[in-house]
Amino acid sequence: MLQGILTQCCFPQLSYLSTAVRDLIRIDFITALPNEIAFKILCYLDTTSLCKAAQVSQKWRRMADDDVVWHKMCEQHIDRKCTKCGWGLPLLERKRLRDWKRQQQLRATGRGLNQWSPNLTPIPDDSDSTDMTKTPSLNGSSKRSTDSFTSDVLVKSPEISKRQRIEESYFTKPKFRPWKDVYKDRFKVGTNWKYGRCSTKTVSGHKNGVMCLQFDDNILATGSYDSTIMIWDIETGECIRTLRGHTSGIRALQFDGKKLISGSLDRTLRVWNWRTGECVANYGGHTEGIIALHFEGNLLVSGSIDKTVKVWNFEDKSTFCLTGHKDWVNAVKLDSASRTIFSASDDCTVRLWDLDTRRTIRVFEGHVGQVQQVTLLPAEYEPDDVEPEDVDDGTSSTASTMDLHATSIPPFRSTFEDWPSTRPQPPRYMLTAVLNSNVRL
Repeated sequence: MLQGILTQCCFPQLSYLSTAVRDLIRIDFITALPNEIAFKILCYLDTTSLCKAAQVSQKWRRMADDDVVWHKMCEQHIDRKCTKCGWGLPLLERKRLRDWKRQQQLRATGRGLNQWSPNLTPIPDDSDSTDMTKTPSLNGSSKRSTDSFTSDVLVKSPEISKRQRIEESYFTKPKFRPWKDVYKDRFKVGTNWKYGRCSTKTVSGHKNGVMCLQFDDNILATGSYDSTIMIWDIETGECIRTLRGHTSGIRALQFDGKKLISGSLDRTLRVWNWRTGECVANYGGHTEGIIALHFEGNLLVSGSIDKTVKVWNFEDKSTFCLTGHKDWVNAVKLDSASRTIFSASDDCTVRLWDLDTRRTIRVFEGHVGQVQQVTLLPAEYEPDDVEPEDVDDGTSSTASTMDLHATSIPPFRSTFEDWPSTRPQPPRYMLTAVLNSNVRL
């Protein structure tokens, strides 16, 4: 009968039927499907589409804003480059990204929190508060007891259906900071870095040139040719304390939560308790000024104008010297996992040293300018496919046993066939900064 009616209709009537039927056959699949499948579908959307989906209806908004979806979005983008869009976001809270992964996997399957879920730090119900570490308890303590932890799965009674309990677990007021807010914070920081949007704060106090610095959280440490090290509060811009003891300019420093180590042109290394300003130890050994240092764990490496690299072991109090460079050693990087050291020098080379044999494993040659810095890239880093350089300035960098500008670059690790199986191999990629205006990978 319907077929007969359609054959009798003219084109304007068919057009009207098409318009009318189009609205009648629309299905709200997000509402019709189980939550687990709806979440799976939403996880395929990009950020823009997900925000638009949240404007469709209240039901869509609750689903599109859920932590399951935005955790997936954060996992794809934070501290990595997304394989879909090529966009990456900075990592600001490492612990939260780890702790929530297991919980969101449970929620995506409808199980929610249980005794196997990770311990999580809740935030206050006040949405204006975003500080995760300064939540006061009722008794005035800065920490909250585990009794105050509440699950986001609310089971009211056995009579409530399973699906209703699942929906309540997703849509009740969150007790933790939403992943959408986390993503928004990273996106804002990443975008500001990309387009150069920033605020500038100037701190002044040194009486001569500032030659080195390091910052962590709200603390900034600077070393100067005026022979002092100044510790600054980044938020207020005030100098917390000044470390005095060196008799010549400070050329290198590094600090962690417990200590600060400085290298000076007075040929000494000093270890400081930067929180109190006390000089804990003073090490001498170089015959010329120290212009580079790096420490990890119980090992400290220093580079000097005397063309040597020295290794200091705080555990057994031993020290030894690595010789081979023909000019100043400008930068050193220690990789304690592989027990190797990278050193950059004014002799236009970078050397890779083995801490166990105390010998040079490889010399990276080819730079026509003095190498000022070397930075090791993380193990998971893989460069995008790049075209060969358009301009050949005669500065093609080569390692002693392989051509880095070959059409097919052989894996760095494959050259260490006799590497001990008891320890990881050295980092595969590094960056070098050279005085011929180049930065090279």
